[in-house]
Amino acid sequence: MKKVRHIVIFKYSAAATAGQIQQVTDALTALARKIPGIRSFEHGVNNSPEGKNLGFTHVYQFTFDNVAARDNYLVHPDHKQFQVFLDDLHILDNAFVADYKVALVVDTRLDG
Repeated sequence: MKKVRHIVIFKYSAAATAGQIQQVTDALTALARKIPGIRSFEHGVNNSPEGKNLGFTHVYQFTFDNVAARDNYLVHPDHKQFQVFLDDLHILDNAFVADYKVALVVDTRLDG
């Protein structure tokens, strides 16, 4: 079965504080440690010089063992609780989500 990447990119409101954003990041990190089937989690802040992020700044990426693990995450009570927590903060202007099955991983360190 192929691993699945779940990429979430947030556009926080101008009123969002660094502390609130850290709370969201900490909550997502906790989900990664709690919910079965999550192979890895990483996050960071956009630093692309291309200027095409459309105001989306914070990237969160989960890797799941398979589609079933991703689907379980989406309906998991802890994920639902996170969604309520995020809504209650009132700091999110928008979110962009993309999921895909990993088709190929190229480790360039192995190239010639």
